[in-house]
Amino acid sequence: MAASTGLLYVGFNQDHGCFACGTDSGFRIYNCDPFKQTFRRDFLNGGIGIVEMLFRCNILALVGGGNNPRYPPNKVMIWDDHQNRCIGELSFRSEVKAVKLRRDRVVVVLEYKVYVYNFADLRMLHHFETISNPKGLCSLSPSSSTCVLACPGLQKGHLRVELFDIRRPTLIAAHESALSCLALNLDGTRLATASERGTLIRVWDSHSGAPLHELRRGAEAAEIQSLAFDFEALWLAVSSDHGTVHVFSLNPSSTVPVITGRSDPASVSKAADSEVAANTKSSLSFLSGVLPQSLMPKYISSQWSVAQFHTPGHPAVHSATRTICAFGSERNTLIVISSDGSFFKCSFDPQRGGECRRESFARYLQADDEERDL
Repeated sequence: MAASTGLLYVGFNQDHGCFACGTDSGFRIYNCDPFKQTFRRDFLNGGIGIVEMLFRCNILALVGGGNNPRYPPNKVMIWDDHQNRCIGELSFRSEVKAVKLRRDRVVVVLEYKVYVYNFADLRMLHHFETISNPKGLCSLSPSSSTCVLACPGLQKGHLRVELFDIRRPTLIAAHESALSCLALNLDGTRLATASERGTLIRVWDSHSGAPLHELRRGAEAAEIQSLAFDFEALWLAVSSDHGTVHVFSLNPSSTVPVITGRSDPASVSKAADSEVAANTKSSLSFLSGVLPQSLMPKYISSQWSVAQFHTPGHPAVHSATRTICAFGSERNTLIVISSDGSFFKCSFDPQRGGECRRESFARYLQADDEERDL
């Protein structure tokens, strides 16, 4: 992700309380709040390109990466850090793009296939073909009560949602452009998606495939780099290569019709008053009652973010830096992590919205750094 720092991978665990880094010499684990490095494992002979945690336990999934990979990039190594060794491995004919874990499943994503294994004995349970998926897009619900997986379908912009508990898939024509990012909420009932255009984020009912929200990040194209629900699925955070994290309200009263390539435009329903701030609408929304729907730009009927957080730096820095985000353990807080080694905790006002307040900052690739209040 960032050659100058030796960082090859960074990602949250399932409850967003920790994050893991893969480097050109091993991996590190950090606690989010309070920020603290909790573990570091260095190898003498190679880098780790993927580190997937299993909540906070000693089991991780590792994939080699970098110029001198510790393990072949077409293998997933199940690592037990208590024993300081690999206790299982899965081999493939092509490079592993992503790994997702839950207590009963291991999901491995290749460019054109997704494999699902039973965790206890690494027995393959399912496999699905996808359209070309070089980013390894996939999301797996961590809740023990349900098991839901979302991945690209066989056509551009389409999704396959596997509902393992009822043994049937949901197919969603989500975007006209290719998918760029996707995320399920905790129990797998909601799915957020973004396309390569990066202007709109859509939220779906994962069981029925029904559209619930259409959220506008902006009018200018951007690469959406992460999507994250809070635990109650009342908020969605979106980070992009513009160096901005947007926070959207998913309060049911802010639901609007979604305009896709296959559906007819629908009028926008008025959001009811609520204790939770609704996303703002375009200042031109009054035109929805004047212009024919066929002449209305889509941005008029889209929901805009309640709050925003801007990472420091100029546009050239943002475009070269990957940023991921998640909601913190404290209410109305965000954790923002950039591939340049920056860690931010910030808060937002759910009533007034606007710019988020930076609460703390740290350099997570420097083990001796302490959290600093700003």
